[in-house]
Amino acid sequence: MARINLLPWREERRKELLNEFLIMLGVVALFSALTVGLVHFFHMQLIDFQNERISYIDKRIIEVDKKIVEIKELEKQKERLLSRMRAIESLQRDRPLIVHLFDELVRSMPEGMSITDLTQRQALITIQGEAQSNARVSSFMRKIEQSEWLKKAQLKVIKESKLNNKKTVNSFTLTFEQIVPTNESDDDIQQL
Repeated sequence: MARINLLPWREERRKELLNEFLIMLGVVALFSALTVGLVHFFHMQLIDFQNERISYIDKRIIEVDKKIVEIKELEKQKERLLSRMRAIESLQRDRPLIVHLFDELVRSMPEGMSITDLTQRQALITIQGEAQSNARVSSFMRKIEQSEWLKKAQLKVIKESKLNNKKTVNSFTLTFEQIVPTNESDDDIQQL
């Protein structure tokens, strides 16, 4: 039998397989590195896109915040204007009330009586004055109660004093409320 040495062939075959394995390993490593690089590039693109969106949203938030500040300022200005308008409307509406007040005071005040001080705080009116007698103050209070525009007369103080050692004068302090009659319409008030 002839002896054939297959070792160099096997060794050559092993070297070829090893070379093929190393080439395949290199290709797989290259493909893996390329895949990881592409995935990394894709993720970096996503991150950049999200960062651009975030910066865009931040810019818009800053613009909206500025507009909110402007809106708040406009609302404050609007409220100031509305309060001024309400004050003007109130003055326009209440303007004839002072005329009614003085008209009713003149009609209700008896002779021999004078007012030295008149103070009004909203609807409450305080008057100080002098009268020749207590009866005149009582008459004045009754007439106030009969008035459509004045109610709740209350005598706070009345004291007698002599003027120049001759004449007796009664000093008094009286409070009452001014009201708007319910049967009066705004048109009637505005006509005055």
